Formats: sequence, structure tokens, C-alpha cells
Amino acid sequence: MASNDLSRRRFLRGGFLASLQSQQIKQQGPRAIRPPWAVNESDFTTACTRCGDCIQVCETQILIKGEGGFPEVSFARGECTFCQQCVDVCRQPIFRSTEEIPWSHKVEILDGCLTKRQVECRSCGDSCEMRAIRFIPTFGKVAQIALNTDNCNGCGACIQSCPVSAIVVIYPEDEE
Repeated sequence: MASNDLSRRRFLRGGFLASLQSQQIKQQGPRAIRPPWAVNESDFTTACTRCGDCIQVCETQILIKGEGGFPEVSFARGECTFCQQCVDVCRQPIFRSTEEIPWSHKVEILDGCLTKRQVECRSCGDSCEMRAIRFIPTFGKVAQIALNTDNCNGCGACIQSCPVSAIVVIYPEDEE
């Protein structure tokens, strides 16, 4: 889960120290998560006019003005419903076809998870529409969490619902 995306600005702002990082960076990593179906980062920041139209139409209000005024996702505010309003309102060529997968990121459940510590909690599973998070009954213990990343669509519903912030965003392409 280590990220090599530590720009000079992020370094000087304390991005290298976990204790100085915001909750959003701890959960989503140092790279900005752009709206679903956004083109690659370089093309996005080149073509995006930072008009804020996508932020205004976001039905769950998870799009915020991020660094440099570019729209980015904050899963601390909620989940993405993939309503496509951000794609429809944008006048710039910064989105891929909505027939493609919206994101490549997935989630990972850390050791701080309550069920891993034998405390009954199913908040993330209850909020996961894709059923990527399930709970397996275990004799003599609380039901243990099981994550199927193939079913995960990266919507972020589980991130907001976790009471101990034990769910983080990972980028499969970084692990290769």
C-alpha cells in the first residue's frame, strides 16, 4: 500500500508523517481520487477548467474542490452512487465512456477492524451494495470479515460507515 506519490508540496506539508495527515489522506491515500470515469490524471488536470459544475450537481456531495481547485472525491462525506451527473454536466473532454469501469481503486480492511479484534460490527457489510464485504460465521468467535475485491466497485460506502476508520483505498496498479 506504499505510495510513491509524494510531491514536494505534500512533503513540505508533512505528507511523510502519518500523524500530520488528514483523515481523508489516511483513508484515501495521498493521490486525489477524481470523479468516476475521469481520464488519467495528466489529461484531467490539463483539460479541466475547475468550473465546479460537477461539484454542484453531485447528488451525494462527495465531490469537493481539492488541491489546485480540481474536483476530487471525499469518501468521508459519503459514497458515490454512479449517477453520472458529473459526466453529463461537464463540457470538457475529461471523462471516459460510462460503459467502462468507473475506477480502478478498491478497498482494503486493516487490522484495526473491530471484527478482527473480536468485536461484533457489520457496518461496512451493511453499507456494501455490491456485497464485496461479507461476514463468515466462525465457531466460538464473532463472524469474521471477508472481502471480495472482484465485487468491489470503489464506491466508498464502507469507508464512511466504518466506526474505527479501518478501511482504506488501495490502487491495484501500484501493487504490480
